[in-house]
Amino acid sequence: MTASAVLEVRTSPHAHNAMSVEKIMGHVVFALLPICAWAVWLFGISALALIVTTTGACLATEHVSCRLSGKNSSISDFSAIITGLLLGLTLPPGLPLWMAALGSFIAVGPGKMIFGGLGFNVFNPALVGRAFLQAAFPVAITAYTPALALGRFAEFIPSTLAWPLMKAAPVADWITRVRIDAFTGATPLMLQKFDHISTDPWSMFLGQRAGSTGETAALLILVCGLFLVIRKIMDWRVPTAMLLSAMAVAEAFHLSDPARYPGPLFVLLSGGLVLGAVFMATDPVGSPVTPRGMWIYGILMGTLTVLIRFLGGLAEGVMYAILLGNAFSPLIDNITQPRTYGQRKKAVAK
Repeated sequence: MTASAVLEVRTSPHAHNAMSVEKIMGHVVFALLPICAWAVWLFGISALALIVTTTGACLATEHVSCRLSGKNSSISDFSAIITGLLLGLTLPPGLPLWMAALGSFIAVGPGKMIFGGLGFNVFNPALVGRAFLQAAFPVAITAYTPALALGRFAEFIPSTLAWPLMKAAPVADWITRVRIDAFTGATPLMLQKFDHISTDPWSMFLGQRAGSTGETAALLILVCGLFLVIRKIMDWRVPTAMLLSAMAVAEAFHLSDPARYPGPLFVLLSGGLVLGAVFMATDPVGSPVTPRGMWIYGILMGTLTVLIRFLGGLAEGVMYAILLGNAFSPLIDNITQPRTYGQRKKAVAK
């Protein structure tokens, strides 16, 4: 008697990618490490302490949240590390560490774990944390310090170690000690928007300017993003659409009033546009999954970024543009879903 064949019936998908969540997240962490290293080189031990604090606080918040909900800890999937690194990179290098820890708690707690953890969050957790800090501490979140200060590895920026409700030592005294002359405390975006002072594009391209800890080195961010595209971890459509649309809208404004609005190159290299487009707008949880939806999503965020920068009261608009893009992502996915094979088009009501 011959043995009968066994037919296994399984649900789709029948083809599986060998790339696990841990491997995907690990690649992103690996791509962020050079940007973190460059940020430490530019801003010294305060930047290092900031990034370590946000990453550690995110890990601790996720671990405690899992334990309180009766689940196994999920910190081994690297997602909390990515949130911590990105949050640290979007904050001023001299932000008080207690504020950074509080923002990390908001990013992972209300921003991620309250929705059910990885894969269920609506908004990018790192930007949720930064948005909270922007609203709660508007002065501290816009207090920037110079890059490449000679004493940046010898002492902290005074505000870094400030205690809650305590006023830090004047940054002007620190600037004098580390031998920085004529520093205004403003980023290129702030100088252009409020004082109409332009900044050398080459210095912005290399990151040798004031700004958030990891947003300044556009060249390095693009190289690290290219690594993820080559490894097929990131889809190139979202950052391409966001950056090109921002440049196109900026060019339209610039042509209408060159004295008031900067050109597309300045818009591309200033602020956190490149960092946001490459590492935060591409979050697979908050972005559409269809190719056409990715283009719409990127164009929406690029356009909103320029509109907020040029027409709003704030100098930067990337954070709000991405959060709004996250909110529209389900709708974009819904309207760009391809027709199921064999399904007829709906008849138009007469």
